[in-house]
Amino acid sequence: MEVAKVLHMNEGIGEASYAKNSLLQQKVILMTKSIGDEAISALYRSLSPEIICIADLGCSSGPNTFLAISELIRTVSEECKSNGQKQSPEFHVFLNDLPGNDFNTIFRSLPAFYEDLRKQMGDGFDPNCYVTGVAGSFYTRLFPSESLHFVHSSYSLHWISQVPDGIENNNKGNIYVSSTSPPTVVKAYFEQYQRDFVTFLKYRSKEFVKGGRMILTMLGRKNEDLYSKGCHYVFEPLEMALKELVAMGLIEEEKVNSFNFPMYHPSPAEVKYVVEKEGSFTIDVLETSELHVDVSDETCSNTGQFDAQSDLHLWRVQEMVTPQDCSNGEYNVAHCLRALAEPLLVSHFGTKLNMDQVFNKCREIFVNCMAKEKTTFTNVIISMTKTN
Repeated sequence: MEVAKVLHMNEGIGEASYAKNSLLQQKVILMTKSIGDEAISALYRSLSPEIICIADLGCSSGPNTFLAISELIRTVSEECKSNGQKQSPEFHVFLNDLPGNDFNTIFRSLPAFYEDLRKQMGDGFDPNCYVTGVAGSFYTRLFPSESLHFVHSSYSLHWISQVPDGIENNNKGNIYVSSTSPPTVVKAYFEQYQRDFVTFLKYRSKEFVKGGRMILTMLGRKNEDLYSKGCHYVFEPLEMALKELVAMGLIEEEKVNSFNFPMYHPSPAEVKYVVEKEGSFTIDVLETSELHVDVSDETCSNTGQFDAQSDLHLWRVQEMVTPQDCSNGEYNVAHCLRALAEPLLVSHFGTKLNMDQVFNKCREIFVNCMAKEKTTFTNVIISMTKTN
């Protein structure tokens, strides 16, 4: 599987789109707001650039795309106002994702984004914001040398550049790292993650100005337990659904055995190890946060299904679409899974695999087997400064 060619979230604004099924990711962005505010404020106080170049890596599409960017711009503008400045610096925003990303939906939303930004700034402040789309893998060079001041990335860096070599038929019965995976598979996943993250840091270090800042949020683990429930909660029902379809004779067992997600969930210790090994950045903040997900909650709303274990600093944002009504919590979780997994499944199994059937099975498993569980998602958040 050539991940860079096939990995993207479901496009558009339909019922199975990422735009309508990314509420959890929105909550995670909101949870890191205070860390982002402090990082961008510290950068502006120390460098005072006339043009601030910000990159959002793994921007996807939908209502979350401009969420962090809006707040970063607003924070700098407030810093300027508090210093008596009549105008904020110019902002050049780079929205990056793989070439298959739905950039068209992003570009169509730009007028609404600019209008909302002007309203947020107020008092005659012109945001002077210029947005560019950058298609490419963040495991390659993306930007000119010493051109970036700030990088934000949320829920992207747990995706690795490829399924590790040599595991295609060695992880039978699993579609990710699980408690029944052979030690060689676990080792291969960690080594692939380590290579990729070192590469990511190496390229960003060339693209950053000295003193530039970066904040990254990854779905991860709070300790060294590789098999914690939260890491694999979403994929376990999909694995079970695929096995049921094998038993029904609808797909080949060999095809399922050779399918693995290109994803690794690091611990804070692993993230710290790689950052220190690469050596270009100093760590300012490294912490975890948790979200509790209860799919038995049938009164879900935009804020009801996810219970954040830290204060959510909310701010107004112009949403391009309204998140899916989740009057049935389990159905919404299955849709969230479909929004991120469907393109990879189509690439591996082909169009003959009935996706409605796959995710209806997933929904049944959520309802019948997992609806009474309360699962915790752990997020690893790191804020860094370019030093070397």
